[in-house]
Amino acid sequence: MPALGISIFLIAVGAILLFAVEVTVQGLDINAVGVILMAIGGIGLLLSLLFTVSFAPFGSRRRVVEERHDIE
Repeated sequence: MPALGISIFLIAVGAILLFAVEVTVQGLDINAVGVILMAIGGIGLLLSLLFTVSFAPFGSRRRVVEERHDIE
């Protein structure tokens, strides 16, 4: 599940940029970039989990019923 790992990575990088980095760059708001990365990572995480659950075989098991009739 590479999408799940990438989403968690984006959330972590965004959180680092938002909470830990105190650098100011002219023309770029580091905090806004962190928020954007966290939002994209959160959306990616939700979509990854949604697709994982929708394709999981747990809820769609088929039952095979075999009927036997004895002929005498």
